[in-house]
Amino acid sequence: MDEDAAIRWAIRLDAAPLEPAEQVELDAWLAEDERRQGALLRAEAALAYLDRGRALAAPLPAEEERARSLGGHHPRRFGRRFFLIGGGAVGGLVAAGIAGLLFWPSGVEQIQTVRGEVRRVPLADGSFASLNTASRIEVAMADSRRNIRLDQGEVWFQVAHDRSRPFIVEAGDVRVQAVGTAFSVRRRDGGADVLVTEGVVETWVVGRENQRTRIAAGARSFVSDVAPRIEVAQAPESVDRALAWRTGNLALNGEPLSYAVAEINRYNSAQLEIDSADLAREPLVGYFRTDDPENFARAVASMMGARARSDGRTIRLSR
Repeated sequence: MDEDAAIRWAIRLDAAPLEPAEQVELDAWLAEDERRQGALLRAEAALAYLDRGRALAAPLPAEEERARSLGGHHPRRFGRRFFLIGGGAVGGLVAAGIAGLLFWPSGVEQIQTVRGEVRRVPLADGSFASLNTASRIEVAMADSRRNIRLDQGEVWFQVAHDRSRPFIVEAGDVRVQAVGTAFSVRRRDGGADVLVTEGVVETWVVGRENQRTRIAAGARSFVSDVAPRIEVAQAPESVDRALAWRTGNLALNGEPLSYAVAEINRYNSAQLEIDSADLAREPLVGYFRTDDPENFARAVASMMGARARSDGRTIRLSR
């Protein structure tokens, strides 16, 4: 299994610099599947997590002795010393979702997914974050504030209730604040999509803090970096469809094929292409798996009288 192999590589990387032959072997393993890079990062993070709260001072005598036996090399550090442990212990952390966290000395936690990966991660305050494909956030928990920075992608949050510590998401210049609710933020060029599934959030743009706008459950908004007003649409069915990615689906209700193709391409290395503009404008209705572009192409071909051709890396749709 990839997770087991990632754990073994993480432990080996922690012990000492790789020999040239080992580096070649690791590079080949990573190249076989782009998701393995994320698995390795999670395994390394799990090792780092086990070291939280332990002393960060000089290496233990046993480590010094091991370093001398390895020719003077000290174990690799990621701001904290790693402890070599059995794969089973790390595997338990990976299964629990803890290994999705990368801990930095500043106390900021970075959580990320690779393309095609969707993961639900517990946060330190009792909240949960569900990250869509190729997404990255930084989490900073303080006594008076819970701050999340969305660097890229899309995340759905279930926020633990705590009035004394506002939960604030930053997406570029867009800010979204909640106390105890559930909502998603997707970062886009020029702003962010905000969808609320439970409770109420407040949103605003940096520099226009006096123009805060409330968005309630079942409503959505594209919050622009530059538009003078934040427009809110009450659209509960649209919100539910937009969040179908949490179960690995793409839900469509008349959106053009071009939109569907762009969404499916976010999740897969095999990319869909449309050869004609009129086909790209065709509306599409239905539920489709985000991780199966070939079946999506076959369904589109059948529904629209089109043709799907694949060369393994590109799937072309044409009349």
